[in-house]
Amino acid sequence: MNMTTSPNSDLPAPADNAAPAGDAPASDNVITSTTPSGAGHIRSFVHRRAHITPGQKEALDRLMPLWSLPYRRATLDFTKAFGRNAPTVLEIGFGMGETTQKIAAARPDDNFLGIEVFNAGVGAMLKRIDESGQQNIRIIQHDAVEVARDMIAPNSLAGVHIYFPDPWPKNRHHKRRLIQPPFIALLASRIAPGGYIHCATDWENYAEQMLEVLGAEPSLVNTSPDGYAPRPEFRPQTKFETRGLRLGHGVWDLIFTRK
Repeated sequence: MNMTTSPNSDLPAPADNAAPAGDAPASDNVITSTTPSGAGHIRSFVHRRAHITPGQKEALDRLMPLWSLPYRRATLDFTKAFGRNAPTVLEIGFGMGETTQKIAAARPDDNFLGIEVFNAGVGAMLKRIDESGQQNIRIIQHDAVEVARDMIAPNSLAGVHIYFPDPWPKNRHHKRRLIQPPFIALLASRIAPGGYIHCATDWENYAEQMLEVLGAEPSLVNTSPDGYAPRPEFRPQTKFETRGLRLGHGVWDLIFTRK
């Protein structure tokens, strides 16, 4: 769930088979990618070996054809992809999939399209789908920016979830954070009127940036008069989050809707 962009780029993009951005070296060197338009943008990931368990590897080999969708430069038909017509929520960077699986189980009438680049996370999510028997989750293992740009039709999403993206805490790395104006403008254009974008972070400085960026997007309106929203019941509190709260750390939720 860790993807960011630079202030002078169009959109962010992560690299496949890479290590989490939080493990990136303290260097300003970054991996760049070129979009079809020729514009380069900063990636939030560095290429490193990542541990994957035998169970996750087996799930990748056996279950990818069942529950994953290939990246294509063509608009995705949600009805065909999920085998039904239902509101679709995009989750960017689902990590190991625990939160996504719980939300999808609690909201069986909604579709959930999860994007993740790491094999371990995708394998873990595939195992969760297989063990739970849930039918309302699909996975795309690809650059989230390219997916949003090339595969998601304008005005088609019921919502977008971005939970605990990499905070890139050092000031010189803030340009790599996911929540930047160009990417939020892209996501807002993909959300149907009345749909929502829900972000959460446990870094106060990043929460402030999220509030500023989301608040500046003219097509979005904040649902909370206080700026930050209470955690909605549908977002489960993670073990990591529970531990942080016990230690006195803050968690900030932001929920904006499309005008």
